Amino acid sequence: MKKIGFIGCGNMAKAMIGGIVGKRLVEPEEIFASNRSRGALDWAKETWGICVTGDNTEVARESEIVVLAVKPQFYSQVIAEIKEEVTEKQIIMSIAPGKTLQWFEEQFGRPLKFIRCNPNTPALVGAGITSVSPGKLVTEEELSRVIEILESFGRASVIPETMSEAVIAVSGSAPAYLFMFMEAMADGAVSLGMPRKRAYEFASQAVLGAARMVQETGMHPGELKDMVCSPGGTTIQAVRVLEERGLRSSVIEAMTACADKARGM
Repeated sequence: MKKIGFIGCGNMAKAMIGGIVGKRLVEPEEIFASNRSRGALDWAKETWGICVTGDNTEVARESEIVVLAVKPQFYSQVIAEIKEEVTEKQIIMSIAPGKTLQWFEEQFGRPLKFIRCNPNTPALVGAGITSVSPGKLVTEEELSRVIEILESFGRASVIPETMSEAVIAVSGSAPAYLFMFMEAMADGAVSLGMPRKRAYEFASQAVLGAARMVQETGMHPGELKDMVCSPGGTTIQAVRVLEERGLRSSVIEAMTACADKARGM
């Protein structure tokens, strides 16, 4: 039996597989993946040497941990395919928004070892963060093993399932907000005469550095912001305009819309 099986081999599955192989948590031949597109499977096999198949039921039957890595709209179809193949000893991991632990129990028709996870795309560069909400049948040892897997491509944090939509809004979808913010910063720099490639270099490093300051100093973001805003200086003028244009309220409203959409999926 394979250690870990992925049903679906899209970007998030690839990020997870890359982290697992890179940290040598299991050997490549102990990882199984299925996908509708043969091209994605061929790429994964050539890149990492994992086992691949076009048969979802084979992955479900042969894996100790089964990761459902298809798009949310295909979950019901995939579960209908595999539900008779899985046993009470296997762990079923979900990475889709909106699908609750109760929903999984109803879809599979019986209680199993379900774990609901919400990763994000920075996992592709080993800098992701994943929320972990285990079902009642998952043991502490099994949870620790899943966390070890998730931490191979970033950080992992156990949260109550009721916080899942907030996690999607604050981390799952957040890279898109930040990409837009960096793009806007670069556009501003270009308008001030900076070449675009250099503008993206400065904008991305500024965002990366600011994030590291929050993580490594333990200081409140507002306190760190105040440190940059000298009295009568340049930064406070920029902050004044951002406040005037409603930056904070726009972000809060966007996150609320994101969470509402996730609940309905």
